[in-house]
Amino acid sequence: MRLIQVISFCLLSIGTVFSSAAIAQSNYPNKPINFIVPYGAGGGADSRSRQVAQKMSVILKQPIIVDNKPGAGGNIGTEYISRAAPDGYTIGMGNFAPMAVNKTLFGNLRYDPETDLTPIVLVEKGPLVLVVNPASPYKTVQDIVSAAKAKPGVLTFSSGGIGGSHQLSAELFEQNAGIDMIHVPYKSGSAGLTDLMAGNVTMMFDQMYSAMPSIKADKLRPIAITSKKRSPLLPNVPSFAEVGYPKVEVLNWQGLIAPKGTPKAIIDKLNAAANEALKDPQLRELMLSQGNEIGGGSPADFAALIKSESQKWSAVVKTANIKPE
Repeated sequence: MRLIQVISFCLLSIGTVFSSAAIAQSNYPNKPINFIVPYGAGGGADSRSRQVAQKMSVILKQPIIVDNKPGAGGNIGTEYISRAAPDGYTIGMGNFAPMAVNKTLFGNLRYDPETDLTPIVLVEKGPLVLVVNPASPYKTVQDIVSAAKAKPGVLTFSSGGIGGSHQLSAELFEQNAGIDMIHVPYKSGSAGLTDLMAGNVTMMFDQMYSAMPSIKADKLRPIAITSKKRSPLLPNVPSFAEVGYPKVEVLNWQGLIAPKGTPKAIIDKLNAAANEALKDPQLRELMLSQGNEIGGGSPADFAALIKSESQKWSAVVKTANIKPE
């Protein structure tokens, strides 16, 4: 008789726990949400995070507080998200490098993008554009390839640091074109771009939103773009695929993530809110005006992208033997 009572009490307790969890999920969110950005204030990831957070806060009827935790190529903030309570009240921006590159690049991350984080939704992805100084003799991709083959290890390319999309785009280009160039890393992408405009390096792969003002001012010459098709912002600039290098496809992307173990019901609610936010005309115009593709879709869609990108860039990093700073 006592055994039956104990079993009944245990079942009641378990039922109460599950009932409480279900109620908590159904009432989600009932307090402010913390939104972690793994990069500093004022940059592209920060600006987009604040724009998306503002739209989602209206939809979810709760404040979403953006908190910058920069450092170590995005690893510090991304690790912070992975270690947070999986209750939906800490989410963040998952970016190209910390989600798909840094595991191979650093080798000793204290988080695993695949096992410690849950994808919510892709926010956006955008190509880079290969640019040179207007005084440069190089006007086409083939001009650069021919010069690099004639003078191995002489042409230079700048970047905003080791292992970012600036460098990786150039490394992918080198590997597919069979050429050897010199990497010149800077502390930021803007510093690398400034030195290119000063004529101190040969070329740079830069994000569209960053390069476009200088292209429009004739301070940079665009050579080719890393998307499959041409950009509406640069209709006269070919893609690498058009000029014979279809594998030189690079899309710098970011999307929302949460700690592993966050309940599916909460992930689905966040996904729905983000997809609704991405339909906002003002937000869409901001993305499109920077040459980006608008994201959206399911958590599974974003997970598949992360997995595919991780495999691709792991191979590039290993082939180029890139080491962290």
